[in-house]
Order: sequence, then C-alpha cells, then structure tokens
Amino acid sequence: MELHILEHRVRVLSLARRGLWLYTHPLLKLLFLPQRCRCKFFSLTETPEDYTIMLDEEGFKELPPSEFMQVADSTWLVLSVVSNGCAPSGCQATGVTKIARSVIAPLAEHHVSVLMLSTYQTDFILVRERDLPVVIHTLAGEFDIYREENGESIPVPCDDASNGFLKPKSAPSPTLHPVQSPQNRFCILTVAPDTLPAIATMLIDVLFYSHSPPKEPGAGDLDSITFFSFSLIEGYISIVMDAETQKRFPSDLLLTSSSGELWRMVRIGGQPLGFDECGIVAQIAEPLAAVDISAYYISTFNFDHASLRRASRRSSSCCRSARRAADSGQVRGDATPVPSCAGLSPARCSLLLIPMPFPGVGQSPVAQHHSARGGCGGTLLCQC
Repeated sequence: MELHILEHRVRVLSLARRGLWLYTHPLLKLLFLPQRCRCKFFSLTETPEDYTIMLDEEGFKELPPSEFMQVADSTWLVLSVVSNGCAPSGCQATGVTKIARSVIAPLAEHHVSVLMLSTYQTDFILVRERDLPVVIHTLAGEFDIYREENGESIPVPCDDASNGFLKPKSAPSPTLHPVQSPQNRFCILTVAPDTLPAIATMLIDVLFYSHSPPKEPGAGDLDSITFFSFSLIEGYISIVMDAETQKRFPSDLLLTSSSGELWRMVRIGGQPLGFDECGIVAQIAEPLAAVDISAYYISTFNFDHASLRRASRRSSSCCRSARRAADSGQVRGDATPVPSCAGLSPARCSLLLIPMPFPGVGQSPVAQHHSARGGCGGTLLCQC
C-alpha cells in the first residue's frame, strides 16, 4: 500500500456558538464559493459545544481573529492511504480499522497524536507537521510513502527522517473516558457538487438558524444530540446529519450507500480530550480489526465520535462489548471499548453509530464503493 502526504497544511479551530454571527460571511464563502478563496480542504462540524473547523491555509486566511475563535497551536498535515495504486477519491476506502495495525497503532506507540476525519469518500489521518519525521520513519517499512507537490507524487526516502529519531518510551496508563449515547439516528450522505446550490438555502438554515438550546453537561444518555458535519475536500462533498434533519432536504439530491443505513452514535469524553493524548483510536480500532470489522471516526476540537454497522455474526460479540461500555457510561483505553475517536488528538468525543434501514434517499452512482465503509465523515463507523 501507499501512504500519501497531501499538500494541504491544515489548521484546526473551535468557533464559539455565540460568535457565529461574526463568521457567517466567510463561512458562506467557504461552503459555497471555494473557488473565490482557493480553499481545497474544508470541514465544518457542529456539536452541542461549538463548531469545529478544519481547513487549509488559504481557507484560514478568510477567518478574522477574535475572542470567539480558539485555534490549535499546531499545523496539521493530511495523510491518505491508497490501495492498489488508486486515488482515494475513486476507490473504496480502506477504513480506519483496516489501517489500525499498519498506521494508527505504530504511530500511537511512537507517541504521535492523530486526528481522524472520515468522509463519505475516504478517510484522512491528520498529524502535526512537527511529527512528520517520526511518522515517515515509523511507517516506511510498511508503506511506499509519497509527498504530493504541485499535483505530482514524489517518493519520500526513509533516510530523510532518520536523523534525530528517538525510540518510543513506555506509554502512560490508559485514561478512563465516559461515554454518552444519544437516541437520535444519523445518516452519512454526499451530494453532487453541481447540485449543491439546490440545497444551499436549507444548509444555511440548518447550520446558522436552527440551533437548539445546549444540553446539561454530564448526562449519560441523551434524547438527542446536535451533530452536523459538512466537508468539502478537493471537490468532494460529505455530510453527516441526523434522520430528522435529513427529512428537510430533497431526497432525490442526497446520495447514500446502497444499504442506506441509519447509525447510532456514541460520544466519548467527559472533558475535552485535548491534542496530546495518544492511542485512543488504536485501542478501539485494533480489537475491531482483529475480527475484520471496519470502523470510521470523526474528530472534533473537544471530543471524538464513532459509529458501527451490523455485518456478521462473528462481530456480534464486539458489538455487545461496545454496547455494554455505552450502557455503563464509561470506556477504558485498555478494555475492548466503545470506539473512541482519538487515535486522533485528545480534544474530541466519540460517537457510536449502529445502522438501521434508511429509506427514501437516492443511491450514489458509486454506492458500491461506500457500502462497505459506511461513508462516515468524521464519525467512527464499524461493520458490526
């Protein structure tokens, strides 16, 4: 397999809800007119606490500094795993669990914190720019590594990252993270870029004018949770929304996988996870990979989110373990836990999604590529 270091240099930030009014104009530009700002990597996720934005440097220039915006201090690089020489946008996604042993787990062992962004089309792994030498040195034995420069893939010699490389120290004791399991169901969708104007008015309404009052912190099971994710990356659109919100959109314009499931979400983290904790994603993805269960994640500024799909009898025991963890209200890093989306950095939560029949949504022309992965954008999706 190949590991591609994409050209995007990404900033990760949190936008306070009370300051949304200040950013409405630049966000509309990023959502609907990316050609006017040359932004090629943009993801906006609404959670009960805030809005998480991941965007490249060109997009970041559009956002004025203010007291409402909190920016992670690092610049992040985007990694993409390519199988059989196919571009990520045109092939079936590898899946977070499928790359757990070869990418996420080795990086965790070397104390590299990662963020995950799963989209309908593929999965992206974000690492701090300063950690790139360790990433290359760690993964060179398993992957042919390329760096994208001006549209070309340039091979990266392993020797480039050897100087100054340190062997990993023993990992700290795993942290106990509480989980929340909202009752609303979610769907993972895409739309053709040329039809985006047809749903623009509804997207604006959902993102900027349909706010529910914040939930009390610390509740174990929630009747519902506010979660809406929109990604526009290199021309490909991915959307995660709950089933009730989906009903407000024209069904003939929303494309989903051939199976069209609804997903149950589990959110992990009582306090913000931060950006330095390592191995959360690995501790969850590895047990699932061992029984060939595909998992998908979305990282936000404060928490991680994950989702699972029923696929076979052999994965039922893993599902039961995840559900027991959710029922107990906590997840431990050294257990077979509910997916914690953090192999990504600590500042996030996790959502566990369990699919159900999802009628009334159009089928994507490339649905066969996404039915196996669940097409989740930023949430952990597992074939369970």
